[in-house]
Amino acid sequence: MTRVWNASWLILGVLVAVVAGCSERSQPPPFKTTDITGADFGKGFDLLDASGKPTSLADFRGKVLVLFFGFTHCPDICPGTLAELALVKKELGADGDRMQVAFVTVDPERDRPEILKEYVPAFDPTFVGLYGDAEAIARTAKEFKVYYKKVPGSTPETYSIDHTAAAYVFDPKGRLRLFASYGQGPDALTHDIRLLLRETR
Repeated sequence: MTRVWNASWLILGVLVAVVAGCSERSQPPPFKTTDITGADFGKGFDLLDASGKPTSLADFRGKVLVLFFGFTHCPDICPGTLAELALVKKELGADGDRMQVAFVTVDPERDRPEILKEYVPAFDPTFVGLYGDAEAIARTAKEFKVYYKKVPGSTPETYSIDHTAAAYVFDPKGRLRLFASYGQGPDALTHDIRLLLRETR
């Protein structure tokens, strides 16, 4: 009787191990950036593109949207991030057509539409710049929990802006999925965007 009991437990243990193994294999590989799926913020935005067209999250459905907050007078982090995102798009190959980058200015005072129209597409022709008045930018930044603050310079015109240095990534269904901190590099984001695109094939 004892042998039957032990054998039953052995068989049950094997079955549990097999099921667990199948379950592990069925799960998608982990993201390399921070997974924030289900976050209660970043639900959307209402801004203008560089041509003055009203633009919202819904306009990017069907693509992975990478949203980055910055300003055109930024000396390093902003241009560095946009350059990395251009590299990510290139590394994705044909899938790069399903990735969209949107740069939201936190400096509406200086980043006028004509400035954004020239600055942002210089990194990639498909990248878009988004802006609004001070109130719209503040509202959008609050929605995404983005910090930004003007830092006085030697003259009133040469101020800088401290701001959150990270990108927010939406899947093709318009859901906020990832938070990519500055400095994680293009390889991590390329990997994660491929996973998001694979979900919708």
